[in-house]
Amino acid sequence: MSMENTASFEQMQFLKANVGRVTWIGLIINVVLSILKLIFGLIGHSQALVADAFHSLSDLATDFAVLLGVKYWAVPPDEAHPYGHKRIETMVTSMIGLALAGVGVGIGYEALSTIRDSHDAHPGWIAFIVAVISIVSKEILYHWTKKIGKRIKSSAVVANAWHHRTDALSSIPVAIAIVVAVIYPDLAYVDHLGALVVSVFIVYSAWEILKPTLFELSDASASKDVCEKIKELISSMDGIKSVHAIRTRRMGGGIYMDLHIMVDENLSVREGHEIARKARRKLLAEGPDINDVIIHIEPYEENH
Repeated sequence: MSMENTASFEQMQFLKANVGRVTWIGLIINVVLSILKLIFGLIGHSQALVADAFHSLSDLATDFAVLLGVKYWAVPPDEAHPYGHKRIETMVTSMIGLALAGVGVGIGYEALSTIRDSHDAHPGWIAFIVAVISIVSKEILYHWTKKIGKRIKSSAVVANAWHHRTDALSSIPVAIAIVVAVIYPDLAYVDHLGALVVSVFIVYSAWEILKPTLFELSDASASKDVCEKIKELISSMDGIKSVHAIRTRRMGGGIYMDLHIMVDENLSVREGHEIARKARRKLLAEGPDINDVIIHIEPYEENH
């Protein structure tokens, strides 16, 4: 095994270990919260908290999707997939977004269809306490998961972090609705409104997760600012006369790109290759999440 392949294998093992650790911890927390919300939502007669319990259960599905997906997208490039398997991560991220959207629509429909139902029992304080526990624990889990996702450049882990954040945010209107319903029993329907607000949070978060994956799957280029930064990074390098024809596309949170550089037409092939090698190394080290670069060399004429 070559040194490059060994390094790639070690990087993938590191990726799998980090993804597995943060996702398993999140999964365990989601199981505990789902059970607490469901039990005390029923005991405390809070539809909003029960709805939030099913939101937490949807987190379990995305946790399993990440745990299963990382076994495939963390595999190094091979003959059949020379660019690697990062598109699988994009597919998993899309599945997370779609799962969130489905949960949000379902909760919203249930809240609207039962808002006029009579309320023989009203939410209790125990439901409020569980909602607060959910807010604090899921916000902490969000920050930790997002930090690891950014460090290992995993869009699926970052998407799963936002799933934790929506669970934390959605529990806020749940807590407010429970307090209002407890203090003012005649306004028990506010609990349904809390569930409806939860659904809006979830659907919005689903769109924020899905939007970048749709751009990526359609091979949309990186933003204009990113392309300008790429150009600035190497335009001033010794030996490079001009940079043009920059093409980029995203894959699994990283950028794959190719570009053309113009060098002195009198340089040897070896000298031109060395300039391109240094430019590639600089882009990979300092560029904005660049995974791979292909550089084409062209001769530069003084009267060009």
